[in-house]
Amino acid sequence: MICLELLRSYNLFYYFYGMINLKKHTNIALGYFLLVGILGIFLRLFFVTPIPANFRYIVHTHSHIALLGWVYIGLISLIYKMYLTETENTKTYRKLFWFTNITLLGMLFSFPFQGYALFSITFSTLFLIASYWLAWFFFKKVPLHHKRTYSWKCIKASLIYLIISSIGPWAIGGVMATLGNTSIWYKLSIYFYLHFQYNGWFILALCGILFFLMERSGIAIKRESFQKFFLLLNTGIVLSFFLSVLWVDPPVVFYLLAAAGAIFQAWAFWKFFNILKIHRLALRSLFSPFALHLLHIAGIILIFKIVLQLISAIPYFAQLSFLFTDFVIGYLHLVFLGLISITLFAFLISLRLLRMTRSTFTIYIIGFILSEVLIFYKGTALWLSLPFFTEYFLILALVSSLIPVSVGILLFRNLKIGGKKYS
Repeated sequence: MICLELLRSYNLFYYFYGMINLKKHTNIALGYFLLVGILGIFLRLFFVTPIPANFRYIVHTHSHIALLGWVYIGLISLIYKMYLTETENTKTYRKLFWFTNITLLGMLFSFPFQGYALFSITFSTLFLIASYWLAWFFFKKVPLHHKRTYSWKCIKASLIYLIISSIGPWAIGGVMATLGNTSIWYKLSIYFYLHFQYNGWFILALCGILFFLMERSGIAIKRESFQKFFLLLNTGIVLSFFLSVLWVDPPVVFYLLAAAGAIFQAWAFWKFFNILKIHRLALRSLFSPFALHLLHIAGIILIFKIVLQLISAIPYFAQLSFLFTDFVIGYLHLVFLGLISITLFAFLISLRLLRMTRSTFTIYIIGFILSEVLIFYKGTALWLSLPFFTEYFLILALVSSLIPVSVGILLFRNLKIGGKKYS
């Protein structure tokens, strides 16, 4: 129904070729998020009833559309809004957006039926090329006066991490052709990609967007404070990758590097929160009460993420995550559905690309919290031999369905709003 409404209210040709309307691009990102949520429920149902599909293929689809559809499209829409809406670079960006969505649709309709094979690999490769093109576009076209800002410094670094993360997918092809998907290098390639996507591209880009909003409102951040945060965070991002290799029980030096990475990230965000604390009164006037509420929730989740990273540097807990994959799944969902998605909501609202009601968010956050509790409970129950109830997977599917329900409501309402001015 939503897809029909999309086609009827906004001609698809206009979406890709007409005058750039970033509210409509945001709706496309939300459409991908809705598909991700539906695929997530579909995956839950595999453990409830027989499903005539390949579980691993659906996992590939789910993860690719989550990272490359919802978050990627959301972030590039925000970056374009920040730096390029007043320039005349619409033609190139339109081509980029069109090409990127073709690759996403290609992955959406190939991964569920063949997993990693000719068509899915082709579209994945084309997406990587599109991401390189996008990074080049921003590096070249962002006006010079923006390039002197702290916000751009973060955005530029995040785009570099986007490029670095692509080493993982390129490596997967070689590993599968030589060592097969049972090799530790297969998993390490995936973890490399996920680490630099989550901790590099996504989180640094979100930091850059926050600094942009602060700079735009005239909030002056001390140069020394920003430089310390930036150096600590980038050091932590690089070193904390080694947290992803501890499951292979490597030499002691890797544990030390991983611990150093976790500590540097914690130190960086301590500096980050100090910057925000200094300007807390100005931030209250910068964001609406609702957007500020979302950012507070995201900040709590960020602290929880940092604590989990510090714990995972301890050898015993590093092995625990390998033995009980629910902890890894719970962590990835915590960062994706909690930290990244909620922060994206707040920034899209603040830059008037999205309207969200408190009731819709309440449905979302309830589904998120309950599903996280159940996922972490399963891992803990297996670890400590706690009681486990038989209807677990059905209940998990039901509570998780609140997430796509909330996103569906959000998308439908924003499609209905159409060209009306957001309040």
